[in-house]
Amino acid sequence: MSKLLSIIDRYIIRNFLSTFVFILALFILISVVFDFSEKIDDFLNRGAPLNEILFDYYLNFIPYFMNLFSPLFIFISAVYFTSRMAYNTEIVAMLSAGVNFYRLLKPYFIVSVILALFSWYLTGWVIPTGNDKLIEFESKYINDPVMRRNTYLHKQIAPDVFIYIRNYNRTENSGSRFTLEKFDTTRLKFKIAALKIQWIESTEEWQLTNYTIRKLEGLKETLVKGETLNLTLPMHPRNFGMKTENIQSMNNRELSHFIRAERLRGEDLVTFYIVEKSKRTSMPAATFILVLIAYSISSRRIRGGLGLHLGIGILIAFSYILFMQFSTIFAINGNLNPVLACWIPNILYAVLGLILLLKAPK
Repeated sequence: MSKLLSIIDRYIIRNFLSTFVFILALFILISVVFDFSEKIDDFLNRGAPLNEILFDYYLNFIPYFMNLFSPLFIFISAVYFTSRMAYNTEIVAMLSAGVNFYRLLKPYFIVSVILALFSWYLTGWVIPTGNDKLIEFESKYINDPVMRRNTYLHKQIAPDVFIYIRNYNRTENSGSRFTLEKFDTTRLKFKIAALKIQWIESTEEWQLTNYTIRKLEGLKETLVKGETLNLTLPMHPRNFGMKTENIQSMNNRELSHFIRAERLRGEDLVTFYIVEKSKRTSMPAATFILVLIAYSISSRRIRGGLGLHLGIGILIAFSYILFMQFSTIFAINGNLNPVLACWIPNILYAVLGLILLLKAPK
């Protein structure tokens, strides 16, 4: 019997993985064709070299797309493969041979472990490295240059220290009408104003042009003016980029350090960063839950066959993704704990999966 089960395990694992690879390759091919047809005008108008299109853009776009929708592809693969076995009465034959219905879940979960770990590693370490080149390519050849300019930036860079920058240019790492204000609770103690601020990469300092320094000590006020001044400030050009771009190019360790630093600065978008970090764990974990649901709804041969199974499966998968989006929106814009928000869909759909498994015909 153990030999029979071992053969069944290998059969399910081999066919599950082959189905997943086929469906993944098919969707990647379709997405690349559509993406290329949409962006070909940008590539031609801005003179993007072929080697950069292939190696800087699509070589990094494919892993990002693959990991973004991997739970959906895994779910569709499990539904398709299991439905095909049910339609061919293979599951009935296995159960008739004495194989326990729940025992058949073992190879499914083995595949889930492999794919979940692979997804977690891609999300946390591989994809952020490639996103640097992907973002740089999009900024150079796709995005509108106007989008690289932020207007009226207002940030807290330290306790009681605030900065204002008008027309910050992310390409040149410079801005105009810079102001830094330091408060003692509610009273202004120190203020710097400059017509221009420029990041100096070699010294990792900010250079102020045509600056004015104003110090307030009680009723005494000191005023100092000058042409240029170099300052070391607790802020970096990446703090002024698009937030999604920043965190997409950070691995798990860098993102954790970034979140701690932004908390100290009193950054309002810390919740958004925590949601991103939590999703890097909750989405791979969803693989087990979606595979459990897929097995529960597809192991029974019903009228309508594979098409009905796929229809029900896709509906459940998209409802999960929609629920995840609603949950994270409540975390970012409401008072819901960001970590809990990312795991609520997993918890609820895990309960749904167990209910479907218990009610599945055996």
